[in-house]
Amino acid sequence: MVAVAWRSLLPVIIISTFIVYEEWVSFPSCKLLPNTTFNLDEHVGNDDDSPEDLKVMLVANLLLRGTEAGFFDLYFRYYYMSKFFKKSFQSLNPDMLLVLGDVSAKGSELSRSTWLSVLHQFNHILGPFLDLPLHVILGDRDVGECSGLDANSVNWITSNFPGLDSSGCGAFEISNISFVSLNAVALLCGNNKLLFDVEKVIERESVDLQMEIKGTDEAKNESAMFRELSYGFSWRENAMTSGSGPVLLLHFPLYQSGNSYKREVSTFKSTIDPSGHDPASAESRGFLGTGPYGLSQTVPPNATEYIFHALKPRYGYRNESNDDRIIFSAHTHEFSDHTHLDGTREVTVPAMSWTVRDDPGFIIATFRGNRSTDLPDQCGTKDKDQRKQQ
Repeated sequence: MVAVAWRSLLPVIIISTFIVYEEWVSFPSCKLLPNTTFNLDEHVGNDDDSPEDLKVMLVANLLLRGTEAGFFDLYFRYYYMSKFFKKSFQSLNPDMLLVLGDVSAKGSELSRSTWLSVLHQFNHILGPFLDLPLHVILGDRDVGECSGLDANSVNWITSNFPGLDSSGCGAFEISNISFVSLNAVALLCGNNKLLFDVEKVIERESVDLQMEIKGTDEAKNESAMFRELSYGFSWRENAMTSGSGPVLLLHFPLYQSGNSYKREVSTFKSTIDPSGHDPASAESRGFLGTGPYGLSQTVPPNATEYIFHALKPRYGYRNESNDDRIIFSAHTHEFSDHTHLDGTREVTVPAMSWTVRDDPGFIIATFRGNRSTDLPDQCGTKDKDQRKQQ
């Protein structure tokens, strides 16, 4: 009789265990950088939080397939991604969501009707985040490589995402924090209309910043002063102080000099070395291909220098003695925390997809009302942390 009773209860036990595990694995677990862990409940209820603070969730590389999604995508990867977004929203209570490119797995190859199915899938997965301020930038999988970069196609794609102009760039301010997003794919191109449009955006934002800082007349007088670079970029002589510019958002990481500094963060499996190569990339694990550009691709050195000079990315302060200028990028599928030679800190956001990682994740950054920034927390599935502790 006892054996019969246990057999009858076994399906209930299995289903209950699965439900508990499903809830557990879809609840985000976060770690402070560089090496400090924290309790998520304490972090969410932090008394130091101010109504003026801006808590931003940054994700990248969702790699959605739309109508081309297979059974495993629909009933496992996208299902758990949707739950992960929902649990993250409920537990972390962010004020804004930033998506740093590669919404689509191969958007550059898709017809517009298939792209619409990707967008529908994207909206379904975001769930409650659709009620928050949302900004999406373009990745190489979304628009393709330089040789096939079409301005009309890019314009159509950008028209479906809030806050992007026809070139794939955007600029906005929320809670007195300025953000600028650039079409990093166009920055890889030579004589391309989109590249010239991106340059115009950078110059316009640089002029606007100087007008705010130095006064309208003086900034306008300086706007005619340009310095030529050997690679064809030009910039105005810029008297802004370092760190006075916006938070910069890109899909490709900026070029990293071999002499620049990379923080060693023991809580994560891999980072990018100074040459830009990822030792534990999705390619080496046999996952989905990299798309038009390899995972080591960065913004060219000349364009990187141009951006640093023109935009002076914003300062963030983690404590009284450690200050950073902050840029967020993606593309590599892996987390990286890098400091450039001029002191600018660049955080690379990991992939939010089970297609290329067995531990998808995201970044949380809190921008304080006093222009300081808590930088950043990396969050992911709980089973990732469990494996790393073993």
